[in-house]
Amino acid sequence: MGGTSVAAPPDLLYPVIPRFGGIVAVPSAAERPDPKLRYRVLFNITKAASAPDHLNPSLEKVARFVNLLGADKVRPGPGDIVVIIHGPATPVILQNAPYAARMKVAENPNVMLIEALRTAGVWVHVCSQAMIANKITSDQVTPGVVIDDSALTTLANLQLRGFALIPD
Repeated sequence: MGGTSVAAPPDLLYPVIPRFGGIVAVPSAAERPDPKLRYRVLFNITKAASAPDHLNPSLEKVARFVNLLGADKVRPGPGDIVVIIHGPATPVILQNAPYAARMKVAENPNVMLIEALRTAGVWVHVCSQAMIANKITSDQVTPGVVIDDSALTTLANLQLRGFALIPD
């Protein structure tokens, strides 16, 4: 078993998604993204950020995954990476104005991250049941976020269709 020497972190790289999910190149790493595989991955995001003015770390993990794949020239197609947001994380999908009013902050730090993920072909979904529980209406949702019937249904359907599940 070969070891990988990792020193102090150098500058972060953003090969696919600028500003979010920065990575460090480790050329000697053993397990790497495989360009022969079709990556169909479902991220289950339930946890809120530590503070409302911080990025959701689970959502940023999605950007990191896309950047890790991109660093090895692996480019999943649109919809091959899906995010389902529910539970305490649900407010991350709010547009700036309703988020700011609800959370008492200047803006939603996740809006630009969601837009960057969508630009990279990631589909971002939210559970309608969680929206109702959080008193979020569809007109408050960031454009491009897909409203699903339930996270439970999305999780079951996509796993049955062959998506690998990555929990937060």
